[in-house]
Amino acid sequence: MQVIIEGDAIHDIASFYEEINRVFMSNEDWTLGNSLDAFDDLLYGGYGLAKDATELQLVWRNFEHSRQALGYAATRAYYQQKLEPGSPFSKDLFENKLRELESGNGQTYFDILLAIIADHPQITLVPA
Repeated sequence: MQVIIEGDAIHDIASFYEEINRVFMSNEDWTLGNSLDAFDDLLYGGYGLAKDATELQLVWRNFEHSRQALGYAATRAYYQQKLEPGSPFSKDLFENKLRELESGNGQTYFDILLAIIADHPQITLVPA
C-alpha cells in the first residue's frame, strides 16, 4: 500500500498531525492527538489506514519543506511548552532535551519522527 504525505501542508507540529489524520484517519470517527506516542502507535497498524498493513510505502512529498517546518524552532517551542509551569511532563527530561538541541547535538521533531518511522520495518519511507 502506498500512502502520500503532502509536506507542503506541514508548517508546524499541529499541522503535521492534521496531515497525518487526513491521510491515515479519514475512515475513523476519531483523530490522533498531537503525540509522538500516538504516531508510533498508528504505525504499528492497529487502526486507521495502517490497520493490519504488512507493507506500507510512505511517500513524503516536499520532504525538505517538512524538515524545515519541524526543525529547530518548532522543536525548541515544543520543549519549552513541556517546561511551562503546571506541565505534567518531566522537567529534567525536557530541560536536557532542550540543552542538547540548543548545543546542536539534539534531535529535532523531524528527526524524532524519522526515527519512529525507521522503527517500523514494514514501512518504507520515500522522501520526495
